Amino acid sequence: MIPETDIPSFSSLPYIPYIDNSGQLPEELQGKIGVYAIFNNDRILQLVGYSRDIYLSLKQHLVRQPQNCYWLKFQSIERPNRTLLDNIKNAWIAENQTMPSGNDVDEAKWNQPIDARVDMTDEERDRYSSLDELGQSKLLKNIARRVEEKILIELKSRGVLVEIRFNPKLKESGLLDLK
Repeated sequence: MIPETDIPSFSSLPYIPYIDNSGQLPEELQGKIGVYAIFNNDRILQLVGYSRDIYLSLKQHLVRQPQNCYWLKFQSIERPNRTLLDNIKNAWIAENQTMPSGNDVDEAKWNQPIDARVDMTDEERDRYSSLDELGQSKLLKNIARRVEEKILIELKSRGVLVEIRFNPKLKESGLLDLK
């Protein structure tokens, strides 16, 4: 925990593996309020964010961008304070000297539900336009399930053993987000 006037130097914080040897996210971050930075396998900064529960945010980011979540740094604080969180986030981005893509052009990929409709085949697109609302919903759900399976296979190949459950209601509209 830090006093409100102390913003830790980004470079002074240690790199922590995103996924530990037992396939888990850092469990000490469950319920922790703070700022976090996510790095790819080459330790290139991808995103700086903050959250009321760093662990849950990291889990969402892992599902949305598994290929970019290998290392992290974080700073927790005692009580929610948006000004302090913004100040730390902005200081870290400034110290990095380059805007991470997750805070810029790829922001939606990191922070919005996965749109499985992007993975529709041409055949599915043609079929979709000829279906009624119920048929469209079923088709979108099947596409979302296919994308979900692809994500779960990628996570498993990384050794991730964290329980991942997607919101079933969103699948009907072709979206994937954790429950």
